Amino acid sequence: MATPGGGLRPRHLLIFLAAAALYAASSPAGAFYLPGVAPRDFQKDDELQVKVNKLSSIKTQLPYDYYFLDYCKPEAIKNSAENLGEVLRGDRIENSVYNFKMRRDESCKIVCRRKLSQEAAKNFKEKIDDEYRVNMILDNLPVVVPRQTREGSQTPSFEHGYRVGYKLKDDKYYINNHLSFKVLYHEDQTSPDARIVGFHVIPSSIKHEYGAWDDNNPTAQTCNANIKITPGSHTPQEVAPDAYVVFSYDVTFEASEIIWASRWDVYLLSSDSQIHWFSIVNSLMIVLFLSGMVAMIMMRTLYKDIANYNQLDNQDEAQEETGWKLVHGDVFRPPVHSGLLCVYVGTGVQFFGMTLVTMMFALLGFLSPANRGGLMTAMVLLWVFMGVLAGYTSSRLYKMFKGTEWKKITLKTAFMFPGIIFALFFFLNALIWGEKSSGAVPFGTMFALFLLWFGISVPLVFVGSFLGFKQPAIEDPVKTNKIPRQIPEQAWYLQPAFAILAGGILPFGAVFIELFFILTSIWLNQFYYIFGFLFIVFIILIVTCAEITIVLCYFQLCSEDYHWWWRAYLTAGSSALYLFAYAIFYFFNKLEITKLVSGILYFGYMLIISYAFFVLTGTIGFYACFWFVRKIYASVKID
Repeated sequence: MATPGGGLRPRHLLIFLAAAALYAASSPAGAFYLPGVAPRDFQKDDELQVKVNKLSSIKTQLPYDYYFLDYCKPEAIKNSAENLGEVLRGDRIENSVYNFKMRRDESCKIVCRRKLSQEAAKNFKEKIDDEYRVNMILDNLPVVVPRQTREGSQTPSFEHGYRVGYKLKDDKYYINNHLSFKVLYHEDQTSPDARIVGFHVIPSSIKHEYGAWDDNNPTAQTCNANIKITPGSHTPQEVAPDAYVVFSYDVTFEASEIIWASRWDVYLLSSDSQIHWFSIVNSLMIVLFLSGMVAMIMMRTLYKDIANYNQLDNQDEAQEETGWKLVHGDVFRPPVHSGLLCVYVGTGVQFFGMTLVTMMFALLGFLSPANRGGLMTAMVLLWVFMGVLAGYTSSRLYKMFKGTEWKKITLKTAFMFPGIIFALFFFLNALIWGEKSSGAVPFGTMFALFLLWFGISVPLVFVGSFLGFKQPAIEDPVKTNKIPRQIPEQAWYLQPAFAILAGGILPFGAVFIELFFILTSIWLNQFYYIFGFLFIVFIILIVTCAEITIVLCYFQLCSEDYHWWWRAYLTAGSSALYLFAYAIFYFFNKLEITKLVSGILYFGYMLIISYAFFVLTGTIGFYACFWFVRKIYASVKID
């Protein structure tokens, strides 16, 4: 890594910083964590602490703290260490009253009795109406509820978390106040140790019967070793003001053949891999079609054009020709709003670098869902460190356009895209805060984001911009005329609006099947960990954006329209419009969101994702076209 002078190249320094950021983000406790590398061994009667996470609902998309509802509380509620990603996701990991002894079954055990106030009963009813689920964690495994398997299916399926309660046709609400836990463990044949490989629960509603209540020694006739509590086996516990609710649980331990390294399979292998392969094959067909067109243009048409143009004897013959060579004196003329284009291209390179490095680390297993919040933390930190690339790229392009005010461009690069995203995020966060949801980012975390932005990202953008502006300007392969050439009237299919909108269809078509799974993981509370498929689709997206932009740029230049700079960016970037349109379709066909605030949150976050997708794909298309135009005009003789 060392250069002959003994220093580090900026590229190596960037990789080192990104690795250091991911190292720090991998575990809040500071230990380096890779899935399958750090198992915990338990001996018989070792203490097992169940931790509680947020209450979540796919109907409202608003997480709440577990103790927002009037559940049994330990003497002191302790928050587990959280990383930045966990806070942004709305995770709140806290201790609970549910404590087990390893491999020690317990029959019905009472944990507490609560008298529901008017407000507590109202909160329970609202959360039951909105189908909220309780999320718990044991040894870093989320609790799951077994589903009934379909006929002929050998693979068991599970739901994440258990429902707060349910509502019957009599319009009465019932709470799931008894939990039947099952802990799966894998024994080590050479030692008395065992590892936890599964955490299941079956919730039930039961109205416990008891005589005189003693908080120090609670007992109930409906809760003893001889009674098996299952859903529907007893009179359910109604939610009503001033009602007494007794919370209880039982736990069984069961030996399992599942090894520790495979314990996350029930969470991660829920989706059909055949559909992902279909997605990739579908995308590859698009790429092959576009590659054929590009090959035809490059190998036949362009080769013939360049050969003909280079054989011309004089300028008069050249003037009689039509096509892309006629605009050689204008094709490198700086576009209108060239500074803004530089800013967007620089931001796109920053986003591209962040996406690529994040995927590489995800493929290596650093960002497993077992490390909650790791993916989000890595993305934020990598975005900050990639500011160097944004500044370098925007200033180099700006200097090529003969710009001189590099500091102004640097400020725009550092603040424009992050500022728009942060403003949207702050507005949405205010809505979440107004709903008293745990998903609202607290002030301390917001301040930390500001520190990352202003304290690290902005200085790095300036460093990159300074280095980029010190480099020699990129020379155009042909000279630019002083007087702009008049552009002839264009056919309807070459008009900017039509060509740009048509150009975005194929890049979106290459990714839309995988997009379905990503949206499902975000909005339907599923885990997404098929980064191998995602990386292949990402490569296909890059190739598709590049090729469709080159094809349409060639047609544009052949029609003697030399305004290609912004057109190249917008052609690939328009795929973001189709992404947002698909998000609207997904909202009305797959989600059951009814609250106005939840709808605003959905479209707000999808707007942020679509805007980021626009910047990413637009930059890919721009650089592909930039390379293509420089290549073809450097290949012809210009008098």
